[in-house]
Amino acid sequence: MLVAEQAARRGARVGVVDVCTAAVAALPVGGAGVSAMSKTTASHPLCSTDDISEQLEELQLTLGEGPCVDAFTHGSAVLTPDLLTGGLQDRWPVFADAALEAGARAVFALPLQIGAISPGVLDLYADVPTVLDAEELADALAFADLATLLLLDARIDETGAQAGAPSPDHGFEDLGGYRAEIDQATGILTVQLEVGIDEAFVRLRAHAYTQGRRLADVAADVVAHRLRFSPDTEPKRTDDDA
Repeated sequence: MLVAEQAARRGARVGVVDVCTAAVAALPVGGAGVSAMSKTTASHPLCSTDDISEQLEELQLTLGEGPCVDAFTHGSAVLTPDLLTGGLQDRWPVFADAALEAGARAVFALPLQIGAISPGVLDLYADVPTVLDAEELADALAFADLATLLLLDARIDETGAQAGAPSPDHGFEDLGGYRAEIDQATGILTVQLEVGIDEAFVRLRAHAYTQGRRLADVAADVVAHRLRFSPDTEPKRTDDDA
């Protein structure tokens, strides 16, 4: 199986990153990425196969719009064979142009879900207009199903790894730190801005977008007190790294 072969090449246990790599090898796409998504906490990119897929994951989570966001919200696949198709500019007014500029022309977003559980989305992109035929779409959905199982297994492992045993390698070892820092920064903003957690996250990602920065980098500045938000003024940088 392609996924197992990718893991063997890494010399590690099968992980979500292997699903992404295998999907690129099996389907007419140029790259793939997975983001963990939640209705109650900040969403986070888990892995990507190349620079363009990494940009697409960051763009959608930062902007709060795009195929990935729609797929998660509605619980169904969002297939976009050509980003230049009329109407997409109205549907995703910022993402469509940004994705084209990044090098994507077609984007396919597949929700990761089992019953009512939906831990994220698998995104695939191509740099030319692309239509997935019935067999290719079935394969893509199978990759999404496998990514779902691996992601849920990883969460179980994380919650069970309390006895000092090292966590197994699932291909996204830095996820915990990434998630924790964004969550911590969002919590800090609830105090600085005197708003709820949802509004705080919206403000965090809006600042990241307007400044052209990665969400994780802005979060790191907030946590390190290099960036402070206030209800009435624009966020201000400080020299305090404490």
